[in-house]
Amino acid sequence: MSLFPRALAASAAVSVLALSVTGCSGDSGDSGGGTAKVRFGYISDYNGASLLAIADQQGLWKKEGLSPQYSVFTNGPLQIQALGGGSLDFGYIGPGAMWLPATGKAEVVAVNTLAYADRVIAQPGIKTIQDLKGKKVGVPAGTSGEMVLNLALQKAGMKPEDITKVPMDPATVVSAFVSGQIDGAGLWYPLIDSIKAKKPGLNEVGSTKDFSDKAFPTAFVSGTKTDKGLTTKVVKVLQQANDYRAAHPEEAIDAAAKLLKVDRAKVAADAANVKTMTTADLVAKTGDGTVASWLDGLGEFFVSTGQLKSVPKSDTYYEGDLYTKAYAK
Repeated sequence: MSLFPRALAASAAVSVLALSVTGCSGDSGDSGGGTAKVRFGYISDYNGASLLAIADQQGLWKKEGLSPQYSVFTNGPLQIQALGGGSLDFGYIGPGAMWLPATGKAEVVAVNTLAYADRVIAQPGIKTIQDLKGKKVGVPAGTSGEMVLNLALQKAGMKPEDITKVPMDPATVVSAFVSGQIDGAGLWYPLIDSIKAKKPGLNEVGSTKDFSDKAFPTAFVSGTKTDKGLTTKVVKVLQQANDYRAAHPEEAIDAAAKLLKVDRAKVAADAANVKTMTTADLVAKTGDGTVASWLDGLGEFFVSTGQLKSVPKSDTYYEGDLYTKAYAK
């Protein structure tokens, strides 16, 4: 039985959906002389925020005739839900939520980075994933936190039933771990840094860095009914911001820290878990099948966890042609 009732989780989800901050271009309508409003969700970390921050700073939205309205979320599945409900046009997801576009609930419009920020952490004294057998492990369901937990269990020859998995939102995972209500957690940086500040003796007993044969792409997604013309404009903004980030990594950290309103050192530590690529590289990897292999690899994993029944073709949910054509224009 969960330590935290479903009512609390639902309340937390509603609270998250209500949190929003307006981008530097600010307006939520056509007040900018013919600009189109874009409702964009993100997670408050380097992966989720850096391109949006750069697009604001460099005036890229205005260049494409767009005016963004940002909403911050704690995870990808909540953004997929908002896309489906029509309250968002675009959002950001980590690799652990990629099973949702694969089931037709959203479309991947741009690959962002390869991320290696996910960990399984355990209370002081618990030194291996095997030591979590029979113990309570908190995890945000359907996220990269659950993904890294399942990967670590598989590597150790364990099953999900060998632990007591406790679904909870990311903020609750942090507070529950700090207070000792759970023995372990599947979570990611920079949230783990927040836990380490109060539990410096915690142990990392699993990591996406342990799986060098796998890729963990993060991505930007749209609703399945989002206008393709609008999507092309948004993708062009993301591509230009992406190339600025690749060429100016320190300035990208500065921009993200400003948008997130957090200490720059924390953002820099978060960025250290990220592999960025130029847009030309991502276009090439789209064309030669590399991106498809990344998505197929995740799909195979999600089949093993029961989140997918079979591995769908990546071109059924990744708009690779649109991404390539947007760069060519």
